[in-house]
Amino acid sequence: MEDETMALEGGQHWDPAKVGAHWQQELERAQRYFKSWHDRCVKIEKIYLDQQSDQTSAAKRRFPMLWANTAVLQPAVYARVPQPVVERRFKDADPVARIASEIVERNLAYAGDEADLDSIMRAVRDDFLLCARGTVWLRYEADFEPLDIDVAPSEPPAENGPLGGLGAALETIADERVCVDYVHWSDFLHSPARRWKDVTWVARRVPMTGEEMEKRFGREAIASGAAEAAGARKGESQAERAENEGKTHVWEIWCKSENYTVWIADGSPVALEVSEPPLELTHFWPCPRPAYGTMSTSSLIPVPDYVYYQQQCDEIDLLTRRINNLTDQLRLKVFYPSGDGAISPAIEKAMRPENDMVMVPIPEWAAFTDKGGSKAVVTLPIDEVQKVIVACMAARKQLIEDVYQITGISDIVRGDTQASETATAQRIKSQWGSIRIRDRQAELARFARDIIRLAGEIICDQFQPETLMLVSGIKLPSMAEKQQVEMQMQQMQMAAQQAVMRAQQTGQPMPPSPELPSQLQQMMAQPTIDEVVQLLRNDSIRGFQIDIETDSTIEPDEDAEKQRRMEFVQMVGGFMQQAGAMAQQSPMLVPVMVETLLFAARGFRAGRQLESMLEQVGAQLSEAASAPKPEPQPQPSPAEMLRLKTAEVKAGAEQRKAELGVAQAEIELRATVEQARGEAAAQTIDHMRARYQ
Repeated sequence: MEDETMALEGGQHWDPAKVGAHWQQELERAQRYFKSWHDRCVKIEKIYLDQQSDQTSAAKRRFPMLWANTAVLQPAVYARVPQPVVERRFKDADPVARIASEIVERNLAYAGDEADLDSIMRAVRDDFLLCARGTVWLRYEADFEPLDIDVAPSEPPAENGPLGGLGAALETIADERVCVDYVHWSDFLHSPARRWKDVTWVARRVPMTGEEMEKRFGREAIASGAAEAAGARKGESQAERAENEGKTHVWEIWCKSENYTVWIADGSPVALEVSEPPLELTHFWPCPRPAYGTMSTSSLIPVPDYVYYQQQCDEIDLLTRRINNLTDQLRLKVFYPSGDGAISPAIEKAMRPENDMVMVPIPEWAAFTDKGGSKAVVTLPIDEVQKVIVACMAARKQLIEDVYQITGISDIVRGDTQASETATAQRIKSQWGSIRIRDRQAELARFARDIIRLAGEIICDQFQPETLMLVSGIKLPSMAEKQQVEMQMQQMQMAAQQAVMRAQQTGQPMPPSPELPSQLQQMMAQPTIDEVVQLLRNDSIRGFQIDIETDSTIEPDEDAEKQRRMEFVQMVGGFMQQAGAMAQQSPMLVPVMVETLLFAARGFRAGRQLESMLEQVGAQLSEAASAPKPEPQPQPSPAEMLRLKTAEVKAGAEQRKAELGVAQAEIELRATVEQARGEAAAQTIDHMRARYQ
């Protein structure tokens, strides 16, 4: 911190004291704006966690209606982790865009697994159902290591050298990642506005220890007293005070109107850091638009669903306590005469609750029978109490049905149905009974899609080419490697031309033309990583459509998926049967039928995996149908047939005659050879005789 100011890259200086005072006022104004909603959410969370009172007391017993409704809606609105799908906006033949889409999709899948996106989405889902708002925060992290510049330790770089004495300080990225942080509903603030597009700043509260603050902001932040000023906030409950022990709450603020970020401790008048945004995102914010529940068009303050049936829940709790109190009255109460000597102790012994079967002897039996025997014992009637309990239970059941009507939880979602209902009736209920929760499903699906889009934008803008290939498992050549192969090809061609010239001069046969190995041919056919990175940097999100499936965040219906697959197979089978007959009659219609099949297949989600295969087969069929066929030869006339047959017979006779001539010549050749051998042997014998005479 120089001259008590902080300078941005644009040259603008900011006074940490003035910036800190300004943002403390803004944070306090936003907290007052959300105070009623915050207090309401605190009460709802206590009711959900059953922390309001000691539930062991019968007089304070409650019916867990909020927990039951939330438990039903949790798997209905979100049940599984969203899967990223990166596609080209226009499905044309662009190998660079195709490879880039696949690389980004694999990096997003890995980033989601590393960030444990499923647990984050479940936490957001719970905040969404209880408090009608849930959000996350994305950031980019990188690990650095010293850059090896091939300088020996005994030879430090010269200060006036090309590195300027900074060779030891050079670093390179060793690892990088996209982090997705869950933000509790009470730790997120933004400027008051009616619509999300009108928000000018967003902020999240981050608990940090002293070591983390020193590592992040330096010793000046600790020495400035900001940590001590923020340490006063310990929390209201015992659990919150234990969580905040030894930590300081620091607000990270992104201001879109001023285009900077501010870090300020909660309660401190001085900003810890003022800097430009570390990420250049399309919509500026490092967080997606929160997942909102019920809202009006006048503000961004959501209304929790529990507010709309809170009175019914209070009446249900009242009836539950009343039923519990009346149940305690369902006890056998006996009245009998006292002071009758041995009779009263005998009655007391018989009516003890621990005695299941009792045989009590009565010494004064005559006196007992004179008083009426068993009629001497009078019990308190409980029929009226039982009727009141039944009436209370009926009233409570009706209130529960009212809650289901208010929340839109149909009987098919709760698994409550009747055996007499037909399958068609149950299917209609499943389609229309859950129509009121589809907006919640769509909102969480939109929120998950926005998370993936933000993560994809960070990956495209920040990740190094080596990281992109390492995470995706796709190895692409660089531009330098391709240029090196091209130079080798040119050298091979020059050497081949020289060899051809030498062969022409010497009259030797022509040498074969040089060919590249198959691996190099495949490498040259692939796009380079430089082209892919250039596309990602220039058109990171605008050139792609990064989206998740419409039902990828809810539990799929296996029967519906099987039905879609069977419909797709039946459609393809029926179409191929009809198209085959038409193709034989009119081959020129094959391209039209191929495009029709692809058009129909794209309408089925089950056909997406076979779409590329259908395109390849369709292209081959279209090419084969459009290829010119050889013209059929005209049929010869009978006279021509006779002439051809006669010529064929003559040709056969001449061939046999030639074969006989060849055989005769071979016989004559053998005879000549044998005769020559005999004459040579005779000459040899004559020569030997003349030699020995």
